[in-house]
Amino acid sequence: MVEGIGLGLPFVVVTILWFVSTGLVAMLNHRLRQSFGRALIIAGICGIGGLALLVLTSQSTAIWAVYASFVGGLMIWSWHEISFLTGAVAGSHRDPLPEGTTGWRRFSLATMALIHHEIALAMTAALLLSLGAVTANPTGAYAFALLLIFRLMSKLNIYRGVPNMSDELLPAHLDYLKTYFGPRKLRPMLVISITVILCIAGYFANLAITATNPTETAQAALLCCLSLLAALEHMFLALPFRDSVLWQWALTNRDQPTES
Repeated sequence: MVEGIGLGLPFVVVTILWFVSTGLVAMLNHRLRQSFGRALIIAGICGIGGLALLVLTSQSTAIWAVYASFVGGLMIWSWHEISFLTGAVAGSHRDPLPEGTTGWRRFSLATMALIHHEIALAMTAALLLSLGAVTANPTGAYAFALLLIFRLMSKLNIYRGVPNMSDELLPAHLDYLKTYFGPRKLRPMLVISITVILCIAGYFANLAITATNPTETAQAALLCCLSLLAALEHMFLALPFRDSVLWQWALTNRDQPTES
C-alpha cells in the first residue's frame, strides 16, 4: 500500500497540465492568421522536445522520469493539436457539409475533413507504442495512446450529436467543421463512452492502489487522472455548462478579424 501523497501528487500535476496546456494551445490558435507560421514552429519545437523527453527517460524507472515521460507525451500531443487547429494538418475536404447530406455520404465527407490528422495521430501512436514496448518507461506512449482513444470517442459523439457543444475553442477558419456536428440531443453512445472511460480510470486506479513500488504508482495514477479528465470533458458534452469559460483568458483575440 502506498502513501496518499503518492496518489495525490499525480492528480495535481495532471490537472494543472491539462488546464495550462489547453489554454496555451487555444491561445496560439486564436491569433491572427499571419502568426500561424510562428505557432507551427513553436509546436514543432514542442514536439521535438517531447520526443527527446521520451527517449531520455525511456530506460529510467525513477519517479521523475515517469513524470518527464508523461509530459513528453503531452508535448507531442500538443504539437498535433496545434497543427490541426491552425489548419496545417486537417483533411482533404475543407468545405461545409452540403445541405441535406445524410447517411454514408455525410460520414464519408466528415471523415475526409479530418483524415490527414487522424492518420498522423495513429502513426505517431503506433511509433510511440512500438518504442514503449522495448523500454522500461512507456508512460508517455501510454498517455498519447489514451488521448487518441478519448479524442476519437469525442469526435464520434460530436458527429452523432450531443446536448451541449461548446465550440468556442474552434478557430474561425475551421468553422466549416461545425456543419458536420450532429443534432443537440443526448444519445446512448455518449453515456456508453463516459462509462467506458470511467472503467478505464477505475482500472488504472486499481493499479495505482495495488502497486508494489512508487514508480508503478505514479505511472498508474497519472493515467488514471488523465482518464478522469477525459470523462469530465465527455460529461461537459452532456451538461449545460460552457467549458470554454475555463479558458476565456486564452481567447482574447477570438473576435478579431482574420487577415489573409
